[in-house]
Amino acid sequence: MVPVNPLDRHDLRTRVDAALAAFLDRQGAALIAMSPELTPLPTALRDFLEGGKLMRPGFCYWGWRGVTGGSADPAAEDGAVRAAASLELLQASALIHDDYMDDSDTRRGMPAIHRRFAAAHREAAWEGSAARFGAAAAILLGDVCLTWCDEMFAGSGLPAARIAAARPYYDVMRTEVMAGQYLDVLAQAHGLDEPERAAQRAQTVIRYKSAKYTIERPLHVGAMLAGGSPEVIAAYSAYGLPLGEAFQLRDDVLGVFGDPAATGKPAGDDLREGKQTLLVALAAARAASPAEIKTLRSQLGNPHLDADGVAELQDIIRATGALDDVETRITALTHEAIAAVAAAPIVDEAKDVLRELAVMATARKK
Repeated sequence: MVPVNPLDRHDLRTRVDAALAAFLDRQGAALIAMSPELTPLPTALRDFLEGGKLMRPGFCYWGWRGVTGGSADPAAEDGAVRAAASLELLQASALIHDDYMDDSDTRRGMPAIHRRFAAAHREAAWEGSAARFGAAAAILLGDVCLTWCDEMFAGSGLPAARIAAARPYYDVMRTEVMAGQYLDVLAQAHGLDEPERAAQRAQTVIRYKSAKYTIERPLHVGAMLAGGSPEVIAAYSAYGLPLGEAFQLRDDVLGVFGDPAATGKPAGDDLREGKQTLLVALAAARAASPAEIKTLRSQLGNPHLDADGVAELQDIIRATGALDDVETRITALTHEAIAAVAAAPIVDEAKDVLRELAVMATARKK
């Protein structure tokens, strides 16, 4: 028997997708009313949102349900789902901008937004630079998503007092992910000249760009939408921070060793993008020979890195013990999160789901 994805309980995925579709129908119609030439923007966004993991909406909803145990009031349930779904628009904003900053070609097996609009420019034989047009369109569409996530959250239909209570967590989450993104860009600018410092930077990026943004803050938002207590907030932090770190470490491993069929990105894409992950920083700090260090520094960030080059860097990362170290950290952090949720003052169903999500978010996908 195939296990049920915890994000599919109570038809959550279907309901989040429906909430997003209804919102985009309204917002897209408003854009097109301004000018039919804006039609490609909502069309591209609908395509971009397909196939998302819905991690942040899922944690937000279960943060809410952990306090309420659900609601007999359909309006409250629908409002909680709409508020949670708004986080997918925030994620879309972050990913669209992130793909442009990383010069990524694909996302979820499809062209990245800046590539999509650059291709449209070329196909139409418009004047000017196709790349600059694609970049401008991606920046603007990402900004639209950032605006719309706030609009969808505020208009979720939940009581104004609940929205107001959750708002500080929603706002700080958005600040933290932008700060984490800048620190990520800064880390890439510094490179691997000081591997120990690079490892410290990577851990800071993990905390703000992933652990808080992906898990802890969505749980906090959900809890406050439900009127959660300080004890619940603390319990969600004890669960969300270690799990968020483990989730990002797993993503870093997949960015180097993952199967493109599972990740939707070419094998070794993080190596071509030069991402200064903890995995890479540990490998640089432990490289045993000048030749290994030279290879890491010269090939990391090479956009033309071929399959043999990827394999060479993979071998160095394995040989230094960095991969084993990161796998050990993932396991320990996941166990810490599972222990924390077992002691959390939330309903038993939410404990079960959050435990399942911990396993799902950190599982090896090779």
